[in-house]
Formats: sequence, structure tokens, C-alpha cells
Amino acid sequence: MRVAELWRYPVKGLRGERLDQADVAADGIPGDRGLSVVDDRGIVTGRRKQRMVGLPAAINEAGKTLIDGHEWDSSEAAARIRDVSGDGARIEQASTGHEFDDAPILLLSDGSVNQLGYDHRRFRPNIYFEGADGPIEQEWIGRNVRVGDLVLAAYKPDIRCVITTIDPDTIEVDLDVLKRTNDELDGQMGVYCTIVEPAVVRLGDPVEVV
Repeated sequence: MRVAELWRYPVKGLRGERLDQADVAADGIPGDRGLSVVDDRGIVTGRRKQRMVGLPAAINEAGKTLIDGHEWDSSEAAARIRDVSGDGARIEQASTGHEFDDAPILLLSDGSVNQLGYDHRRFRPNIYFEGADGPIEQEWIGRNVRVGDLVLAAYKPDIRCVITTIDPDTIEVDLDVLKRTNDELDGQMGVYCTIVEPAVVRLGDPVEVV
């Protein structure tokens, strides 16, 4: 089993960016969910505003987060955010460095995704690996997983939400995705992990339970 894709989501709820490698720190991938969109009701994601999923975010070589190509604290970026998230929406930096749902890393296998046959990007993994015979990562909970030189602790399944119903390209909603995930997989897809030994992880790195 080997790493097929690496993902970072610079702004929580927006489209992420694929990476060739990631220098994973003790608190996760640098810049991952370092910004979030908020309004008077709190954090805004695709659960409330599905068009957010289609707005691209990335981090440039200078370390600046870009939203649809514009620096995150620019008027242009602010306008893009309001367009997809509502007039009262604005961007804020995460007070703790990252605005994770539960853990720094979401690990997902092709064996899990192939059970349903949907685009794996719907499930927004950080590390997506191939070569698994079924949802093998669910069996790793409570154990350590080595990804190249990186060591993770798999500690709980990810119980999926309505975000998975949004097509990452067309932004159309298919409620059957979440229904099938709930009915066939008890809502579980991928596992949350914490970092035991930080390291650089690269495409093609081997993945194994240890």
C-alpha cells in the first residue's frame, strides 16, 4: 500500500490543494485549515453553504494563503467569500493554528472508497493511499500507522456528514452518498489520526500498520 495523494485545505470548508509532499509537524500539515470562514452564527462550511466546496484555496511559495488566486486578506478574496458564504461572512485565522473537526490527519484508503464507488475527493482526506483490500484502516484504530517516515496513531473513525453529498467539481448535491454511507458503512469513511513521529511524507511512500 502506498500514498496516492496528499491534500491540504488552507481554508476550512473550501476546495483543498494537492501536494507532492508534506512536512507533517506534531500538529498536522502546516497551513491545513489555518483559516476559517465565520459569520454571526459561527464557523461556516459546506454544511450550510455548499458553494464553498468549489472555491479554491492554496498556499503559495511565500507561505501566503490564496483564495481563488487572491491573497486571503485582500478585498478580492473577501468578495469571493461573501459570494459563496453570505454577506456577513468573513475570514479569520484559527486561534489554535488549525481549525480541525477532530484530529490533524484524515487517513483514507481506496479500499474504503471502493465500497461505494464515489469520487474519493468527496471525503476530503489528507492522506489517500491505494492498494488496500477493503476498509483496512478501520482495523488499525488503536494502533500506529507508518507512512514513509511519518508515524500516526489511528484513534477513531470519521463519521461522515452532508459535505460528502457535494460533488467537488459540479457542486451538485447527491443525498444518496450520505445515505449509502450511513446505511452500508455505519456512516464511517476513513480514520482520524494524531501524529506520533513527525516527518516528511511523499507520494509513493509505503503505508503499513506497526
